[in-house]
Amino acid sequence: MCKRTVRLRVGIRLVLALLIHGFVDQTPPVSSVYHGIVGESPQMAEIFTRIDKVAVGDVNVCIHGESGTGKELIARAIHYASPRRDRPLITLDCTTIPEGLMESHLFGHVKGAFTGATEHREGVFALAHTGSLFIDELGELSSALQAKLLRVIQTREFSKVGGTKPIRTDIRLITATNKDLKAAVAQGLFREDLYYRVAVFMIKVPALRERPDDIPRLVDHFLRRFAGLYGKRITKVAPATLERMLELPWPGNIRQLENFLEQAVVLAEGDTLTDRDLFAGDFSSVAGPTLSGLFEAGLPLSEVERRHILRTLHKALGNRTEAARLLQISVRCLQYKLKAYGRDIDGAAGSGLGLVPSQQYLRS
Repeated sequence: MCKRTVRLRVGIRLVLALLIHGFVDQTPPVSSVYHGIVGESPQMAEIFTRIDKVAVGDVNVCIHGESGTGKELIARAIHYASPRRDRPLITLDCTTIPEGLMESHLFGHVKGAFTGATEHREGVFALAHTGSLFIDELGELSSALQAKLLRVIQTREFSKVGGTKPIRTDIRLITATNKDLKAAVAQGLFREDLYYRVAVFMIKVPALRERPDDIPRLVDHFLRRFAGLYGKRITKVAPATLERMLELPWPGNIRQLENFLEQAVVLAEGDTLTDRDLFAGDFSSVAGPTLSGLFEAGLPLSEVERRHILRTLHKALGNRTEAARLLQISVRCLQYKLKAYGRDIDGAAGSGLGLVPSQQYLRS
């Protein structure tokens, strides 16, 4: 593809983005039909169609996509559009539970089942009874637990850890993974019989870089939220800055864009976000080597100093004492400069993925 064609496509995309972005206050609020999922690209329209089709029944659903693409929002949209919408929706994230405790979290345990089991506890299958159970990052389950999960799906019964009484369960199972489960099956890392039980209906979620036309609406959505949260009158992103955002690969997907904008809103001083607000920190993980040079020729020395200080503070995970040590200045001097940059506040934004200073930005 020639450079002229690429520039034309980027230009058309930017014009459409600006048409949306210039009337941010007139854009209707995000519809709650799909539980706040933002997107009008063909890829998202296909996902909305699949949600509508699958929500009416009880078929098991598996949602596949990279981290940060919004898999849990899709699971919630399915549940709240289903006949079980008035019943519980219980979520279990397999990456947050130690392997030794996973069986207890799934099925519960009886008092005395193991050291530390001082009382009876219900697992997620019991808590989700008559509702929906969403198991996130299913691919992290051990082979032993995969076998037990398969049995529960087949028999609709389970027993608590340390117990012998079978317990009936009536749940709608929704799972999600950022792994290719078919490849995991081929590698012997995931049970084939379990795969066919959980992946009766698959939903593939595209990465943000695969649907850049949705970025302007996502930007508007997050700007409204964070401007209200932090009491800022920010309504838009400068055209050149928005064009730059459209060309970034966003390896952390929507979650990364969200954190990126939240931190920028905290940093911003005017009603329009610019490069100064959005690219103040080390964003090489999102921009890549071609866009990571922040000290371009012609910058005022004061701006070079400002960017270097903010990047160093990010590297120090927001610890002012450590940042001052790296900069070889006193903490008092650093605090004075941060105050001059408009950062002398008591709270800041989410962590992000190597973008701008993290949520611990003002920790001393």
